[in-house]
Amino acid sequence: MLQEIIDIICEYVEIDPADVKPESSLRNDIGATSFDLMNVAVAVEEKYRISVPNSVLPRIKTVGDIVALLEK
Repeated sequence: MLQEIIDIICEYVEIDPADVKPESSLRNDIGATSFDLMNVAVAVEEKYRISVPNSVLPRIKTVGDIVALLEK
């Protein structure tokens, strides 16, 4: 699942997938903008057929946070 999330992130942010780790900050390490993060959220929702409440989005800070959300 981690690799799938990394692949989704790399569709929207220009970064080498090898540089993306579970502890990578979406904003500080990866350089994702708010627009990028919204696109990633939509792609994750579509791929995993889930709905992420808007209230949860501000708490997602790292790649690992996305994986943890999906594992719940």
